[in-house]
Amino acid sequence: MTSGGGVPDLPSVLAAAVEGIGGEPRAGQLQMARAVERALTEREHLLVQAGTGTGKSLAYLVPALLHHSTVVVATATIALQTQLVERDLPVLVEAIAPLLGRRPSFAVLKGRSNYACLNRVMDEPAAPPGATSGGNATDGPAELFAAQAFAESVDAATVDDGTDTAMAKDARRLRAWVKTTTTGDRLELQPGVDDRVWRAFSVTGRECLNQQCPWVQDCFAEHAREQAREADVVVTNHSLLAINTLENVPVLPDHDVVVVDEAHELIDRATSASTRTLAPGTIERAAQRSRRPAGRDAADALLGAAGALADALLSVPDGQIARPEGALLTALASVRDAARAALSEISAATKRGDEGAGGGVDAGAVQLAKADLDEVFTAAGDLITVTDETIAWVDTDARRQRSLHLAPLSVAGLLRESLFNSATVVLTSATLKLGGTFDALAASVGLLPVRPARAEPGEENQDTGDEDTVHSGDDEPLRWQGLDVGSPFDFARQGIFYTAADLPERGGAGQTTVPAEVIERVVELIGAAGGRTLGLFSSKWAAQVVADEVRSRIGVPLLTQWDAPLPHVIAQFAEQPRSCLFGTLSLWQGVDVPGDSCTLVIIDKLPFPRPDEPIVQARSRAADAEGSSGFMRVSVP
Repeated sequence: MTSGGGVPDLPSVLAAAVEGIGGEPRAGQLQMARAVERALTEREHLLVQAGTGTGKSLAYLVPALLHHSTVVVATATIALQTQLVERDLPVLVEAIAPLLGRRPSFAVLKGRSNYACLNRVMDEPAAPPGATSGGNATDGPAELFAAQAFAESVDAATVDDGTDTAMAKDARRLRAWVKTTTTGDRLELQPGVDDRVWRAFSVTGRECLNQQCPWVQDCFAEHAREQAREADVVVTNHSLLAINTLENVPVLPDHDVVVVDEAHELIDRATSASTRTLAPGTIERAAQRSRRPAGRDAADALLGAAGALADALLSVPDGQIARPEGALLTALASVRDAARAALSEISAATKRGDEGAGGGVDAGAVQLAKADLDEVFTAAGDLITVTDETIAWVDTDARRQRSLHLAPLSVAGLLRESLFNSATVVLTSATLKLGGTFDALAASVGLLPVRPARAEPGEENQDTGDEDTVHSGDDEPLRWQGLDVGSPFDFARQGIFYTAADLPERGGAGQTTVPAEVIERVVELIGAAGGRTLGLFSSKWAAQVVADEVRSRIGVPLLTQWDAPLPHVIAQFAEQPRSCLFGTLSLWQGVDVPGDSCTLVIIDKLPFPRPDEPIVQARSRAADAEGSSGFMRVSVP
């Protein structure tokens, strides 16, 4: 069937898509697809809770492909992102192209460090434009020269018998792959390479020379952006979406619709993107990078400020701080002022064209120095002016390095202003409601409920759905609807929940073994299931220890998420019905393994956040003060 303008109607296109992907019609899927279509047409935001088995990917992809302009789809996990671009979208496009009379296009866009950098990979990287003749390696961008030195040492690395080391082999294989790949995407390189090798041959967004790079015309990351600009649907991740919206860095193409899948993770990703971090080591790095662009005196002043901050942090315990004071406040002011002075020196010297500070220095080195100094200046300034709307804390990492952090108490205002006011947004997940309503989520993302409104005609009495429209109290209210389409699964009849109350409790931090009783029980359960087991653990350590203990005793293949890039490990698990897969947070969501490969899920510990985390504590107290439950709103997974 077609609509009045000759365009196929949504049910027809969805039916073709479901048939093409080998699925079955589901009432909840059609209900969700209609709601997404209406949201895009009426330009109102939509929150959809769609339980396991709904087929929510097709429910938002079909309306997205029928939309008249670019739609951005953001996922929280690599697993779901890969599923969309390698399985769902290719089949969907083939199925609906005959109905549409055209082939919709799609593209995937990732952070720059996911793509190989040609400037680092080539055997003899060209000197970046503006490099001084006869200069030594320290004249260029610090990361580029450090990475090149590492890459050269890896290439030359051999063991005593003259054979290549594993990293040397990885580096040579990566170089050969770059000459044949059309994407430069790390996931395409199989088997994968050591993380240290990949870092040596890739760059972050801040390290990139952008238009100043001699390889910009062939850049893999730039080509991915070009493809995204031409696509009907662009698949990306929450982190890149947050950078694009909250940090106002235009990494995504122009769009008027955003679909956020795994939306229960959005608050955490937005918080991460909005968090400032300042450590003495970060300041020292900025000082080293600015030594030539800003001059020795400016760099030395910044190093002195870094030392003062390190000394001040010695007397500050880990945990939340109300406001910096005393020696800490003085040190932060020194850091801010030194960073500002260095930035001024770079600006003045660049205008003068001096051969000393700023003048004659590699353009990439100047860019990196300014980026680091901007980061230090902004973080120090924000930490000096902590308010009731922010959370500041100190922590110590595994290397005993101290650092300061500053995060917003709530990201509702940021999301409202930067995301919901600039595009129509669809949030979807299997778990969005709390206490039977969407109110908690709506408040946390900046959609504030005022009054309930209409249900869609014909949907008022559905057992699996509830829908209400809510308006904010602003002068220009944001319209949104909430819809719960339920799940086609009857969990009470189709699954068995087992909890081992007789096993010893897990130890806390510093635990070095897993109780033998736990190992025995895991072996018994895997044996009863005939393999076919997904093991979800709260730490990498626990997953690897249990895997090492049970692997030789279960008689079936056992994979871990670190054996290869995650999408390939999941595919291998799905293709071997009697295998097992153990992992951590990356496997808790976004993993779709149809068929009999996954019949048992083992969970060692529910993923509650640590109650002593400063953000968890502060947000829980704020929720309690509002009369809500801090535990339910902040900690319940």
